[in-house]
Amino acid sequence: MSINTYYTLGKSGLRVSRLALGTMTFGTEWGWGADEETARQLFNTYTEAGGNFIDTADLYTNGTSESWLGKFIYERNLRDRTVIATKFTYNAEPGNPNAGGNGRKNILRAVEGSLKRLGTDYIDLYILHTWDTITPAEEVMRTLNDLVRSGKVRHVGLSDTPAWYAARSQTLAEWRGYEPISTLQLEYSLVERNIEREFIDLGQALGMGVMVWSPLASGLLSGKYKPSEGGSTGEGRLETVKGVSNPAFQKFSDRNWKIVAELEKVAQELDRSMAQVAVNWTANRPGIASVIIGATRLSQLEDNLKALDFTIPAELCDRLESVSRPEAQFPYSFFGDEIQGMIHGGVAVGQQPIGYAPERSIQSTGAGVA
Repeated sequence: MSINTYYTLGKSGLRVSRLALGTMTFGTEWGWGADEETARQLFNTYTEAGGNFIDTADLYTNGTSESWLGKFIYERNLRDRTVIATKFTYNAEPGNPNAGGNGRKNILRAVEGSLKRLGTDYIDLYILHTWDTITPAEEVMRTLNDLVRSGKVRHVGLSDTPAWYAARSQTLAEWRGYEPISTLQLEYSLVERNIEREFIDLGQALGMGVMVWSPLASGLLSGKYKPSEGGSTGEGRLETVKGVSNPAFQKFSDRNWKIVAELEKVAQELDRSMAQVAVNWTANRPGIASVIIGATRLSQLEDNLKALDFTIPAELCDRLESVSRPEAQFPYSFFGDEIQGMIHGGVAVGQQPIGYAPERSIQSTGAGVA
């Protein structure tokens, strides 16, 4: 598999690369990231390799990410070849509660700003960035559907929401004939596997491909933190943002260091970088449609683009699975072999084989809907 192998996203007809380019690093407003010329090199390298799926958000580097992305696409006349995913939710005007959130007023405000910065008249994939805890799914889905009907948006998605909210949103779309959710954008890596409890099955059942962010756990799995060399090199983003409250950057723990140590050993046995192994493992997990890779240096991106050029042997996958397996929690602890055996009378009862029912075989053809 290579970067220029494309798969449909969820149940949609949108064809995307298995590796998406993340542009949260486009701009230096946040104290880290890439300057404009480096960002242009990253964009050009990714697209010249065959990649077509690029992720941004109105939040990223205070809008610089969208503006530069729009400029780079225009410079090379790549709009029709590029699948742009951008996101809304976060407040652009402190003190004004309606300049953020997922209500209709903010969505319609946010989409106009993104279109202007990107220099385009439509967005391929428009994603709710984070659940705001208050806006009903009915309002969100109706507004997103209106944007699709207007031609300003082609497909829609959700990021960082509860599973029940995503399920309700997709059910509303099916019931009312709205544009369905094509993707769930969620954090997933060897050190963050909690979406396996519900989101993977949810995506497969309702036709939403999972689009992964932070497959390198904010740099913890990138190779900058090697236990064999004493841990941190002092260069990683986790060092730069040490002390912030964002949970995405809280990665230092005894459990995670054990995972990093095993990853380093597996990477050495495969003669691959730690980053390549971590991205490869994530991309080949059930239900995963696309993995977002980001970089601040060209060498990082060039390394990540080779992540799908090899296969991790089953024995090494088992070692990574074992060291990173999440602890079973209620009610998921009731879904294992012992309790299920009590339910089914000790007889092995599984789901229908893939392809047995027409709907299962149809779902199995889309990326992330295996």
